[in-house]
Amino acid sequence: MERGGCTLTATYAHPRPTPTNFLPAISTMASSYRDRFPHSNLTHSLSLPWRPSTYYKVASNSPSVAPYCTRSQRVSENTMLPFVSNRTTFFTRYTPDDWYRSNLTNYQESNTSRHNSEKLRVDTSRLIQDKYQQTRKTHADTTQNLGERVNDIGFWKSEIIHELDEMIGETNALTDVKKRLERALMETEAPLQVARECLFHREKRMGIDLVHDEVEAQLLTEVDTILCCQERMKLHLDKAIAQLAADRASQHELEKDLSDKQMAYRIDDKCHHLRNTSDGVGYFRGVERVDATVSVPESWAKFTDDNILRSQSERAASAKLRDDIENLLVVTANEMWNQFNKVNLSFTNRIAETADAKNKIQTHLAKTLQEIFQTEMTIESIKKAIKDKTAFLKVAQTRLDERTRRPNIELCRDMAQLRLVNEVHEVDDTIQTLQQRLRDAEDTLQSLVHIKATLEYDLAVKANSLYIDQEKCMSMRKSYPNTLRLVGFC
Repeated sequence: MERGGCTLTATYAHPRPTPTNFLPAISTMASSYRDRFPHSNLTHSLSLPWRPSTYYKVASNSPSVAPYCTRSQRVSENTMLPFVSNRTTFFTRYTPDDWYRSNLTNYQESNTSRHNSEKLRVDTSRLIQDKYQQTRKTHADTTQNLGERVNDIGFWKSEIIHELDEMIGETNALTDVKKRLERALMETEAPLQVARECLFHREKRMGIDLVHDEVEAQLLTEVDTILCCQERMKLHLDKAIAQLAADRASQHELEKDLSDKQMAYRIDDKCHHLRNTSDGVGYFRGVERVDATVSVPESWAKFTDDNILRSQSERAASAKLRDDIENLLVVTANEMWNQFNKVNLSFTNRIAETADAKNKIQTHLAKTLQEIFQTEMTIESIKKAIKDKTAFLKVAQTRLDERTRRPNIELCRDMAQLRLVNEVHEVDDTIQTLQQRLRDAEDTLQSLVHIKATLEYDLAVKANSLYIDQEKCMSMRKSYPNTLRLVGFC
């Protein structure tokens, strides 16, 4: 039979948690848990609000609950109720004044919040209108400044185009006046350039082929001969080259400035026509902190003005030079042609020597490759033999290992045991011998591979020298000018 009061004790030993709300928690005082049973009777509506019939069922079935209430007055079983102390009841309830004050506090906080929200809405609306007007004004000023900037760029761009046209016309006029001198210069510079290009290409020879041979000596002599032939027209030639270089430098500065102006014009014009609804607008955070400017309006205008003034000065010097150029010095064509033939003969002899050396290297390389192939086959056969012997060694060692498990007196050093031990030593010695032979073969193979690499490198050196002398140098020398062109008549 169950003891009376078990359900009651289980119910009140762990009181139900009260929901969290604005008011303080109820029934959390220490006095609520001080005594297990009450000293006086209370109504069931205050003691067990969520289980009103628990106690009555237990009390009616188990009248022996009285021993648990020794400190309380003896009561009859049909009148005993679950306990809630009077002290607990007083401390876990609020007064009507508390209730009214709580409501008033909520009302006041609600009014304050609504007032602050309404004030914020009015201030925000006013702020939005002010900032909108300010933003539109700033945007309009910026658009106007961009339009003025586009007009300034357009003005200087037209000035540069005008001066550039004048410079191009003066350069063409200077070219016409110096026609014969320029032709002689062109025909003299071509052989000199060819000789220098040959020397430059021959510097790309590799290894042992980078020698100071007869071809290089003849090429250096050809360069000296051409330079000597240019001495008599050096004064006018230098002046013409310097003036043309100055004209082209001024033209280059104008073209570069024009290119920058055109790009700036396109960019600023695009920015000037950008609107809030235009395509391509987006956020570029931090771009306003990047200062990539290199000039101010004054230095910007001065830069273009200086370029135009420099171009005008060079045009005046070019016009004076056109009046000073009158005669054309004749280049000695025979000296250049004699030296040209000597260089070609040296190239022919050197090419023949290099081709013969290349053929011999190819022969040795083919033999070396064949020997490498044979050595590799030998290595593979040795490896296969080692692998085959490994299988025998495994079997012999496995047999010995299995025989170690024989019991007691059966561990006999019989003839089979001795033969297995000898077999292991024999097979192991065989494998060691084969491995030594394998290392020797691999060393031989490495030596052959090294020789092969040396031959291949030497072959590449010879092929590179042949390519330089035969393909690059001799192909350029086929375009050597004839005598009439060297004297500047055609």
